[in-house]
Amino acid sequence: MICVIQLIYIKEGQEEIFHQFEDIAIPIISKYNGRLLLRIRPDENSFIESSIDKPYEIHLVEFDDEKDFEAFSKDEERKKFLHLKEQSIKASVLIQGTKL
Repeated sequence: MICVIQLIYIKEGQEEIFHQFEDIAIPIISKYNGRLLLRIRPDENSFIESSIDKPYEIHLVEFDDEKDFEAFSKDEERKKFLHLKEQSIKASVLIQGTKL
């Protein structure tokens, strides 16, 4: 079991484009033995302390194994809409670990 945390930073004014991409990408996760455990859009009051830019969204996803995550990343349907991701996301940080 692997867990992936993604901190997502959106380009100003591109939120709707980002949501369009997520509407396509998120359902594909389950096709590859993945589960979206958390999708958080924190507001200013959610942060107690921060030494990095505050992300627009935080995702926690788990996959049964590394091969499933790689297959999700290479999914042909998802790849057709990567232009929406590229248009809307300024930066993202991907943190990968294993469930203990």
